[in-house]
Amino acid sequence: MIKTSQIVRRTAAIGAALALSTACSQLGGFGSVLGGGVGQPQQGQVSGTVQGVDTRNQQIVLQATNGQQIALFFDSQTQVNYQNRAYSVNNLERGDRVTARIQQTQNGGYYTDLVQVDQSVQTSNGDVYQGSGNSVQSLQGTVRQVDRKNGLFTIDVGNYNTLTVSLPYNPSQADLNRFQNLRSGDAVRFYGVYLNNNRVELRRFY
Repeated sequence: MIKTSQIVRRTAAIGAALALSTACSQLGGFGSVLGGGVGQPQQGQVSGTVQGVDTRNQQIVLQATNGQQIALFFDSQTQVNYQNRAYSVNNLERGDRVTARIQQTQNGGYYTDLVQVDQSVQTSNGDVYQGSGNSVQSLQGTVRQVDRKNGLFTIDVGNYNTLTVSLPYNPSQADLNRFQNLRSGDAVRFYGVYLNNNRVELRRFY
């Protein structure tokens, strides 16, 4: 369910949403996706390019195919899919081409519960998100930060280099327990697959 009350409380973020609702009167394609009706919230989808992710205000900013910028609210229930794999909203990068399933909220904003990545910016730059079929590497480092909400942790691998490590979609119970017990300063060793130059997906701890 859409947490409308939560959205309403973010008055500082509503400016973007209000600008969006005003601009939507000029967005024939976007409005037609939602049916163009009034009253009950309607569902549809919109395609565009990611311009940024505002984690503080929980918004994904897209540039739609017609050039209009659109702010979409997200929450912990929002899923990101790429090549049949699930990722966190934090995995989205500026330049990713996506299609978002959206629902209009009662205050005129837009919420998405599903974002499908049609083309990763890494692919367009000659690189790709690497999946389970790619080379698994042995990695180690010192934990710097742990983001339990989004299933991420950051490690220092030496020479002032850091990696962000994300849990797989369905980690084993042993790996999940190990992740939950991670603390800043812990030394970790694990097997993982590079998603890009500074992001790794965990395969398992050892």
